[in-house]
Amino acid sequence: GTSNIFRTLGKKSAAIVLLGDGLKGALAAAIGSVWIGGDFGWVTNFLETIFSNMLWQPMTSATIALLYKRILMQGAIETDRDNTSFVDFQGHDFSMRGMGGFMSIILSGLGHATSFSGSDSLPIIAASRQYYNEDGFVVASVNATEHSVMCAGTKGDELGTFRRLMDTYPTGILSIVSDTWDLWTVVTDYLPALKDEIMSRDGKIVIRPDSGDPVDILCGYNSLTTDEFKGKAITVGDAHPANKGLIELLWETFGGTVNSQGYKVLDPHIGAIYGDSITPDRARQIINRLKLKGFASTNVVLGIGSYTYQYNTRDTFGFAMKATYVEVEGKGREIFKDPITDDGTKKSAKGLLCVNRKVDGEYELWDMVSSATEKTGELTTIFKDGKFYNETTLSEVRSKVAKLTKTNKEQLITK
Repeated sequence: GTSNIFRTLGKKSAAIVLLGDGLKGALAAAIGSVWIGGDFGWVTNFLETIFSNMLWQPMTSATIALLYKRILMQGAIETDRDNTSFVDFQGHDFSMRGMGGFMSIILSGLGHATSFSGSDSLPIIAASRQYYNEDGFVVASVNATEHSVMCAGTKGDELGTFRRLMDTYPTGILSIVSDTWDLWTVVTDYLPALKDEIMSRDGKIVIRPDSGDPVDILCGYNSLTTDEFKGKAITVGDAHPANKGLIELLWETFGGTVNSQGYKVLDPHIGAIYGDSITPDRARQIINRLKLKGFASTNVVLGIGSYTYQYNTRDTFGFAMKATYVEVEGKGREIFKDPITDDGTKKSAKGLLCVNRKVDGEYELWDMVSSATEKTGELTTIFKDGKFYNETTLSEVRSKVAKLTKTNKEQLITK
């Protein structure tokens, strides 16, 4: 549909300029502009629907993924600075099952992939090759079990299921969901019994809880303040393993090393991942409470699912596309909307637009500019008179995003 319209427009007056993939725009600044001339002025309104439908979700998910990346990077800098490369895989896309259709997961999944290299949304591999001309690495995943696998092995032989899984996958990372019945029995009984087999295996066993409060499950109640701890510990008993949490319990069984910053890092044969109901706020809490207990943030991978990526709309970051300028009988008109019944949020820009970069690096929008000024600024041409320009790859986009997550504590906190 859209491509046929572009072919019809051919070399007639049509142009699209955008800020460019991988750059961090500002909420109040435009990210692009569309010009349609000749007898095709109506196409702008057609494209408004198409562009809004196709752009808001990848941009929203990419923005949220960048937030996660900054949270995780800050945690790594503060507790495991020599292992910041791990952060590229510390946020793993778990969202596909809960997204609103196949195209939705491609749009959102590509947004996630601008910041992270771990994903179970595998259709984005083909999509990145088709839409972003990517011929290199896109994302990776690992061998992992579901509850159905554990149930098929029966509750009475869960220990045997662990052994069969390790025999089936003798090398590499193997993620095993461990809360099908009793997470604490797995961690305090089965894993100690399997310790020698796990430690001699060529790879890492990753324990995956999938229920309860992820912060408490990973960090334990003893990472809470005194009053909070007393309230929760009473419900389980002072000696219950939930008080220590998964990471501390894994440390007690498998040990590890203390890094140069004084934080504990689990032995490389064992790890943890949590992918149920993760949010940016919970990610912060997990990192902070592990830090308080003396554990590096890199001891856990977070599965970022539809609880993060599906709970959004185009209004999450105020994505909208509005007409600002028309020419009628050869004369230009600066147009805008400013509903009297609105609080000002829906007031649109007016006239010809130009996006510029301020001294602090942030973008700002100038409206009501001259035709000469409109041609300057930060927006670049991606389509004009039947041809595409300035195409990019996912690798190039990632390089730009990486500059937004530099290992600089002050930048991470203030941006």
